[in-house]
Amino acid sequence: MRRLLNPRWITTALVILVLAGVCVELGRWQLHRLDERKARNEVTRTNLAAPAAPLTEVVGPQRVVGDAHDWRTAVVTGTYDPSKQVVMRYRNVSDRPGFEIVTPLLLADGTAVLVDRGFLPRQGAELAPGNVPAAPTGEVTVTGRLRRSERGGHTSGGTPVDGTARLINGPEFGSALGLNLYDGYLTVDHQEPAADPAFGAFPGPEIDDGPHFFYALQWFFFALLAIGGLVYFSRQDIQGNKPADGALAGDGESGGGGGTGGGAEAEAEPVAAGASDRGPRTDHGPTDGDAGLA
Repeated sequence: MRRLLNPRWITTALVILVLAGVCVELGRWQLHRLDERKARNEVTRTNLAAPAAPLTEVVGPQRVVGDAHDWRTAVVTGTYDPSKQVVMRYRNVSDRPGFEIVTPLLLADGTAVLVDRGFLPRQGAELAPGNVPAAPTGEVTVTGRLRRSERGGHTSGGTPVDGTARLINGPEFGSALGLNLYDGYLTVDHQEPAADPAFGAFPGPEIDDGPHFFYALQWFFFALLAIGGLVYFSRQDIQGNKPADGALAGDGESGGGGGTGGGAEAEAEPVAAGASDRGPRTDHGPTDGDAGLA
């Protein structure tokens, strides 16, 4: 037990316990993310099933596409401004790399909304699409899915540079393009006049629980493994400090062996002495003839 009370072992045990606690908290965090995902999936299902409605009615006067509006079908009418069109780089649809073309749609009230007109697969190693379909002229009615503005932390991918960007972000696009844009954007499902057939369609949302539950199980297993290892090695050290049963038995035999050997010799000696002292037994004493001969 004394070995477990030295500073080195105590420090090691504390580190293992802290790591186990961190693993437990990470597992709980994954379960929390699972709950959030389930709640978000429920909102997505509701929005997908909701009928199309005018953009202003769905979003409201705040003009912000939030979690409650994501994937909701909205209808908006306006005029495209191709002079402020932005090519989105490094996009992937169904594991195919390519580009998306985002064009502001100017509305009658002086505001504008970003419209993702479609996906263009990358041809070879091209860094920009070779041919971008022109936006329809005149009034256009777009029916599509509302999406929240994309945000990438502290990166500047949401600010258009030379007509290209990496993230579709309403406020950052608005500052760069000089437009009063909605915070969010619209992906085209249907358009009048019709969209160019060169554009690929967008897939729907992934509605599943994701890997969060299995990640939580992994973190809880790591915590259990750490605690189990600490208990196992503690027991090994405690048992290592105790003399083995065989060693105890050997010590007893060797210590008692001297006494036993001495006792045997002591016992043997009286027997030998007694044998010499006994002399001829009286019942087997010499005959008269023998005595006469002696």
